[in-house]
Amino acid sequence: MTHQLFRAPRTVTTPRLSLLPPGPEHLPDLIRLKADEAVFGYMLHGTRTAERTREELEDDMDFWQVRGYGTWSVFERGTGEFLGITGLMERPDGRGVAVRFALWPHCRGKGYAREAARAALDFGHAAGLARIIGVARETNLASRAVLSDCGMVLCAEFPHRGHNMLVYESLA
Repeated sequence: MTHQLFRAPRTVTTPRLSLLPPGPEHLPDLIRLKADEAVFGYMLHGTRTAERTREELEDDMDFWQVRGYGTWSVFERGTGEFLGITGLMERPDGRGVAVRFALWPHCRGKGYAREAARAALDFGHAAGLARIIGVARETNLASRAVLSDCGMVLCAEFPHRGHNMLVYESLA
């Protein structure tokens, strides 16, 4: 499995999006995105400080080197506009490798999150990941719709900080 991950190209394109592994040049966009409550308020551990975002970027770059997958910065192909992030990360709670996505509010309702998340799932499965999960708050209907529309199936739930969390899975 590992050898497939390291051979896979790291840049992914879809009809409308370019997914690029994050680098130092993405830091200003990531700082703005991760500090925005409307974007990162729903993410595990909430919004981030600039310093925490810098640390996470270093971790994300290292993760690609160690695992052969990770988080991508998402750009609109036609304009080059930074839209947000998507990717595959190991959850700190041990539930497995999870697809994640966080895009600017103005991107909602346009299918960008679905397109980005689907590309991440396809990348992960093609590279040998047999099971990928997605986690969303029960009340986050938009994220739940993205996960379902990507073909993921509800498989579990758990409480987290006063919220009921739903776990979806995609099997290769």
